[in-house]
Amino acid sequence: MDSMRREKRVKKMNTIKRMKRPKAQYAEAIYEEVIRRNSDMVYRLAYSLVKTRADADDIFQEVFLRYMQNEPVFQGEEHEKAWFLRVTMNCCKNFWKSPWMRRRVALEREEMEQCGFFCELDDDSAALVDAVKQLSKKYRIVIHLFYYEELSIEEIAKLTNAKASTVRTRLTRARRQLRSLLKEELRTFAE
Repeated sequence: MDSMRREKRVKKMNTIKRMKRPKAQYAEAIYEEVIRRNSDMVYRLAYSLVKTRADADDIFQEVFLRYMQNEPVFQGEEHEKAWFLRVTMNCCKNFWKSPWMRRRVALEREEMEQCGFFCELDDDSAALVDAVKQLSKKYRIVIHLFYYEELSIEEIAKLTNAKASTVRTRLTRARRQLRSLLKEELRTFAE
């Protein structure tokens, strides 16, 4: 009798193990697909906000770790994209508030040159990237979301918890500052 119970338990455990294995493989495949779909967007936003490759890598990992821990259920692609953008911005905020950042001085130019995405840019594009990096964080965010992620002003307003009019104002001011910075760059280049 005891051996029969033991056999049943062993069979049951083996069945449970077999059932869990495909679920784990299925979950892993889902994670890989979600990461593949969102990795470029998350990394670009993180890099544009923290300005260094190593810090962007850390934030990238933190965002996807949060995804795997929380396992959020998305209502569609737009909801998924918004979730990843919001979590990336929150991770960047936490990064800037950390005690480590209060004591650290980043070597921005060297980091930018090491990043493959920016190395492929020509001189004009590199000047634009330099100019964007000189903007304050609130302007860099709207420029990045509007031009790189191609979000509408309303979508940016939702993500940043700002009014649409505020986003439009920030975009206008950011463009004005970029024009000024690029004109200055052209003047120094011409001299």
